[in-house]
Amino acid sequence: MGTWIDFSITPAYEAKYPGVEFGLTLISGCSPISDPEGFDQYKKKLLRKMRKRETLGGISQRIQLYDLFFQSFGFECPLPQHLHRTIHSGFPKYNLMVDAHFLAEMCAGILVAVTDYDRIEGGLRLDTALQGETSAGMGGRQFTTKEGEIVLRDTKDIICILCQGADEKTRVTDNTRNVLFYSYAVPGIEETYLREGLTIAAETMALFGGGTIKGLEVFVKEGV
Repeated sequence: MGTWIDFSITPAYEAKYPGVEFGLTLISGCSPISDPEGFDQYKKKLLRKMRKRETLGGISQRIQLYDLFFQSFGFECPLPQHLHRTIHSGFPKYNLMVDAHFLAEMCAGILVAVTDYDRIEGGLRLDTALQGETSAGMGGRQFTTKEGEIVLRDTKDIICILCQGADEKTRVTDNTRNVLFYSYAVPGIEETYLREGLTIAAETMALFGGGTIKGLEVFVKEGV
């Protein structure tokens, strides 16, 4: 698909989730630093925009769609809690990469993940899971898939299960220099919001992490 990244969508995904998009953006050569100058003001500006009534209404509606999708597989979606916390307390503060991920999620009302691109083995495939597949999640958690769950694979492992979480292998660290953000849609989420969120993440890393945006694309196949 994209010339800047090895990514494909499997026929199984196309058949089960026709027209449901997936977005990726890669920012290379990042040097994330703690408390970059101007970052707090940048976040405050985005927060003011996000909290506007008309903007917040759309964000809440989209997060509800994710919540319903998670519930269909028996899982709790983290986005409603994140939104409630952000509305009342502002954006959380971790490190630049994780902060950029939260900005993207909350400002666009979508689900975003951040990963160390150099830890991915081979190409990426958006797929559906079989019953009982496993993934080594962050913090030593062990994930077991349900049939039909949306997953992202590299050539060796499941690196993220939409409704359960990302793996430990590709987790970002202080040594991460090539940062990949990806965003899942669920039925009812439009392409424009994936692009909006990923643009915020990419521009944040370029502005405050010194990275170069290598590509940003939203992928979809309509199925047959």
